[in-house]
Amino acid sequence: MGELVRFGVSLEKSLLEKFDAFIKERNYANRSEAIRDLIRQELVKREWIEGEEVAGAITLIYDHHRRDLLRKITEIQHNYQRFIISTQHIHLDHSNCLEIVAVKGTPDEILRLADRLKAIKGVKHSTLGMSSTGKDLE
Repeated sequence: MGELVRFGVSLEKSLLEKFDAFIKERNYANRSEAIRDLIRQELVKREWIEGEEVAGAITLIYDHHRRDLLRKITEIQHNYQRFIISTQHIHLDHSNCLEIVAVKGTPDEILRLADRLKAIKGVKHSTLGMSSTGKDLE
């Protein structure tokens, strides 16, 4: 961690009360920790907008009995293998699977991969957890 700097913030009392309730709900140790996380969250959003290298996780829920679905998922993943760090396949029950695809690359390519996977007929649900490589976050 770099050098710590203290600064003051002026807020309306009602906003501070809501922020303190948020801090308590999320189990933050103090306001500083919560503010650091909020700042980092905004910096990660900026990384995704400005095209820097980013990381994330694509989560898919699908019925593995669906004809040709696994082949399509695998084919797309092979086409985007330079952005895929790892995949994890989990059997949720007899029919439903959860697949987590860890990714790293440019936001445009990661979004394109996530959209391609989500659009496959038979994928029941898909999300993209956008994160950072951490290089520019302190």
